Amino acid sequence: MQSSESLRILLIDNNPERASQVCAALTHSGHEVIRQRPNATGLTAAVAHDQPDMVIIDMESPDRDTLENMSTLNDHAPRPIVFFADQPGDRATIQAAVRAGVSAYVVDGVRPDSVRSIIDSAIAQFESFQALRTELAQTRNALEDRKIIERAKGLIMKREGCDEDTAFQILRSTAMDHSERLSDMARRIIALIGEPADNVAIRQAS
Repeated sequence: MQSSESLRILLIDNNPERASQVCAALTHSGHEVIRQRPNATGLTAAVAHDQPDMVIIDMESPDRDTLENMSTLNDHAPRPIVFFADQPGDRATIQAAVRAGVSAYVVDGVRPDSVRSIIDSAIAQFESFQALRTELAQTRNALEDRKIIERAKGLIMKREGCDEDTAFQILRSTAMDHSERLSDMARRIIALIGEPADNVAIRQAS
């Protein structure tokens, strides 16, 4: 997502006059408000339906329901979220909003001359967080795969009466023969050896 693009925005604001001002400021900056909702109830479903590039929420401060709906969205269909608060929030409130997925928390509402910088900042923060999230998930998956492979090697060593290097070679050649990832074959080997009545050779796992 490029900050200079025209964004499709879902606006949440229960104050018609205030919402009109926000829409005008966003339109002036080249963005499109595709839908306005009075509250964040069903936010994830609304995002799935409308497919906005960004969510902007304008209210006095984030209440519990709004925080929960933002958190659900962040878990299932993350989008940059800008929160315009009319009232200064305490540190705990702002931290809760950030944990729920808010990319930019702005006090004193929206001003036309600040829209572009706020949106740019929100997108940068969102993309940075998503990159970190992806990296963390990949690291966790790699660690889980390593555990599975080590377990499979141990079972092969016990069953075949071989050393660790040989067990790894058996696992790797079996994975290559079946055109599978090493970790996927390791899972299959674990399932195969886990069946007491099974006397099929490891190399012939299918």
